[in-house]
Amino acid sequence: MKNFVVKTIANAGALAVAVWLLDKITLTGDSTGKKAGTLIIVALIFGVVNFLVKPIVQVLTFPLFILTLGLITLVVNALMLLLTSWLADKLNLSFHVEGFWTAVLGGLIISIVSWALHVVLPDND
Repeated sequence: MKNFVVKTIANAGALAVAVWLLDKITLTGDSTGKKAGTLIIVALIFGVVNFLVKPIVQVLTFPLFILTLGLITLVVNALMLLLTSWLADKLNLSFHVEGFWTAVLGGLIISIVSWALHVVLPDND
């Protein structure tokens, strides 16, 4: 359970960095507490999307992984971020990613920041 909480916090932190760096990834809210709560919920959605949908997409696009030497991972990460944005919109959360190329750059930022936070944060169960 501790590992799940740590991963969710790392994802929320990575999403916050992407919101901070990219103008076309937006998070709106009345207060800092509301924004933090929205980030945690979006991080949970992002984690579920990555857990359930991403492996299926990776299996279906396996030939492209080989053909592009793994660079298709950037596209898959962008699609997962866009799916998260769409789900957040359906749940009336104030998180939005505008455009595919913003999602590619956002996915790259989220991957790097999430990796760095996983290195720093403890993940023992």
